[in-house]
Amino acid sequence: MRAMHLVQLLLPLYAHDGERLPAALFGAVRAELVQRFGGLTAYSRAPATGLWAEGPGEGVEHDDIVVYEVMVATLDRSWWQAYREELTARMRQKELVVRAQRIETL
Repeated sequence: MRAMHLVQLLLPLYAHDGERLPAALFGAVRAELVQRFGGLTAYSRAPATGLWAEGPGEGVEHDDIVVYEVMVATLDRSWWQAYREELTARMRQKELVVRAQRIETL
């Protein structure tokens, strides 16, 4: 068994202004991740829906998202933080979720 990290990128299909993001943008992200990490898993056939409220009594907002996952032996937090900030700008978002969890391959 090996300890690794699973990094998940929750990528919205639409910019903050409601405009659908171009497929080429997602293709570029896939290519960047495959080149750097040697592979990825993309959950993109049926978009997931993210729901959240800014606070009690606030309206519920939503995003249609795809999820990209990458497994890494070492978690380079500073690289992922910079990449998240870059993707946030490229996808015209207020905030973008990139999360990691420690996993064990069996």
